[in-house]
Amino acid sequence: MTIYYVYAIFSGLHDRIYVGLTSDLKSRVKEHNSGRVKSTKHYAPWKLIHSEEYSTRVKARNREKRLKTSFGKKYLREVLLKCPCSSVG
Repeated sequence: MTIYYVYAIFSGLHDRIYVGLTSDLKSRVKEHNSGRVKSTKHYAPWKLIHSEEYSTRVKARNREKRLKTSFGKKYLREVLLKCPCSSVG
């Protein structure tokens, strides 16, 4: 059975949060940091600040869509303030 991950990564240099969906979280974060993802390559380095597991792609996609809204971004900013991986806050 495939597990799907909804994740948020943060670029401290550019104060950006990116939300995505994948079935291989570790590899996907490496792709973001190596510049192989067109939409994020100019903002590296990235740090993983949040991830959630889902049993179906549909559930994961619905959550990803919610995290990309203004409410979701606000939630992720709150997560970021508590994250030891950032110097924000």
